Amino acid sequence: MPKLAHATRGRILFGGDYNPEQWPEETCYEDVRLMKEAGVNSVTLGVFSWAKLEPEPGVREFGWLDRLMDLMHEHGVGVVLATPTSSPPPWLGRLHPDTLPRDADGRVEWWGGRQHFSHSSATYRHHAAAITEDLAARYGTHPALTMWHINNEYCTYDYGDEAAAAFRRWLRGKYGTLDALNTAWGTAFWSQGYDTWDGILPPRHAHYLNNPTQVLDFRRFTSDMLLECYVAERDIVRRHTPHIPVTTNFMPLFFGQDAWRWAEEEDVVSVDLYPDPRDPLGAQHGALVQDLTRSQAGGPWMLMEQAAGPVNWRGVNHPKPRGLNRLWSLQAVARGADAVCYFQWRQSRQGAEKFHSGMVSHAGEHGRTFQEVKRLGAELAKIAPRVTGHHVAADIAILHDWHAWWGGAQDGRLSTEADHPAVLHAWHRALWESHLTTDFAHPEHDLSAYKCVVVPQLYLLTDAAVANLLAYVQSGGTLVCGFLTGVADEDDRVRPGGMDARLRELFGIRTLHEWWPLDAGESVECDGFLGTLWSEEIEPDGTVDETIPYQGGELDALPAVLRRGRAWYVSTLPEPEALRALLARIAGEAGARPVLDGLPAGVEAVRRGESLFLLNHGREPVTVEVPGTHHDLLTGASVTDRITLGRYGTAVLTP
Repeated sequence: MPKLAHATRGRILFGGDYNPEQWPEETCYEDVRLMKEAGVNSVTLGVFSWAKLEPEPGVREFGWLDRLMDLMHEHGVGVVLATPTSSPPPWLGRLHPDTLPRDADGRVEWWGGRQHFSHSSATYRHHAAAITEDLAARYGTHPALTMWHINNEYCTYDYGDEAAAAFRRWLRGKYGTLDALNTAWGTAFWSQGYDTWDGILPPRHAHYLNNPTQVLDFRRFTSDMLLECYVAERDIVRRHTPHIPVTTNFMPLFFGQDAWRWAEEEDVVSVDLYPDPRDPLGAQHGALVQDLTRSQAGGPWMLMEQAAGPVNWRGVNHPKPRGLNRLWSLQAVARGADAVCYFQWRQSRQGAEKFHSGMVSHAGEHGRTFQEVKRLGAELAKIAPRVTGHHVAADIAILHDWHAWWGGAQDGRLSTEADHPAVLHAWHRALWESHLTTDFAHPEHDLSAYKCVVVPQLYLLTDAAVANLLAYVQSGGTLVCGFLTGVADEDDRVRPGGMDARLRELFGIRTLHEWWPLDAGESVECDGFLGTLWSEEIEPDGTVDETIPYQGGELDALPAVLRRGRAWYVSTLPEPEALRALLARIAGEAGARPVLDGLPAGVEAVRRGESLFLLNHGREPVTVEVPGTHHDLLTGASVTDRITLGRYGTAVLTP
């Protein structure tokens, strides 16, 4: 199968979404001049062009795209050609209302924005396949084509009648019989038993809480229906161009897609990443998404979208300070990206995203944004021969699973404060600030390559996942789990004892008496630190090797943290400094080491292949000790024993 390397060919792809249909056609000639200046070697065309390609049903207008494809090829710019199916033209919804999705209250999502399509609509799928077929037939042999980009940011929910019928078909395929469904959903509660498939609906607006397993299955169904849409279009373009890689872009840590499952169907895993420039942990959020995407890809991945400056969808949209765009772009490369791209090339003058930045901002070619883009393009070209295709090694895996997230996010949970993404970020932050490189993994993946496996929170675990964790520890691995792990099975059925019995035995827990969630801002005293968000009333079984107790209150002297052999359980969320110290200690005892010792605060070190990336996330210069003599790929200078990094400074050192 084709991979990202077939498109990069030893380069780092650099460019972004190009939407020239928003401009007079002569602007394209100015654009290609500026692209050459900036070192752009890749653009994505056609993402939102369905109405221009098919202005009325069955009519095709390809002339403008023919000229663009030829122009890009003439100037050495490869094209990632998109199928335009994320934003159907107004005529589709007007003539075929069944293509429009409905929300849980039955309201129609009309045209006038984007993503206004029902994933379950046969009419939508027919028209999407038709335009995809014609694009693939026309451009499959064009020399500019380097990759296919299917749809854009799949994220549509639909609770309408088309989706309801598809949901019933999906449930029949999963359960086979109504008895099996009623058992899995626990419909004996609240008199919800179904006697006919036709009685089953999506979890629409209800007087009180919906059945949580019905909601869980609907989330699974939605991810699967969107994936069907992707696969249908992918198979069309693959039939025409089996040698051209295919991708679609994930949103970062997006709730609505089982991205592990989706990644299996992609030739190239790509993501859109927009950390807030004012967020003091923006770089850590970026690192988490990059680690997750690299792990889904199993190697190099594509940064499909980022912002060269401000976005337009936060309450206050701040620009990136001088140097931050470069720093975060190089951070992505350090953590495995072989493509650094933006939304979009030229900032729009009209439409809903005219205040979302572009590589060429409203200030034009003399603006700071474009000048920084030019510098970055030149630097990516310098480092590409030593970086592209190389992997990032990690001794630690963080486990994450969308089904566990979906199950734990039910409305009737014990605490809305114990937010899964927030807990995941807190544990990743502790390892990131300890300069420990991490992969992500699914709980059923092979974990044998890792010295330490970290489970921040997996509310729902299958029997296979539990067995996998036990086998990992039995084979000599170190496991550390956070609270609310292994509470339920795959049907969201609480396991006897409130935690899987095998896990309780693994951790040395005789009884989990009660969960004690904490209010926002509340903390609980532990020996040496404060716990936040959560606490638990745990009785150990006498086989525990080490504990850190709660101090005072209802849980006085009971274990907040306990260890049995190589298995650790943490029943609260320690404050950041304490969690960092605890995980660094556990990882160190397992044999995991920082990339570089003695790093100043705010400096990140990542090793990719033989290249050592040093990234200063601070505004003040810092000096980093790097024993030995190295070559800095960015400056060409020789570095011996130490290097000074300026504000948002970066170095890429090789032996």
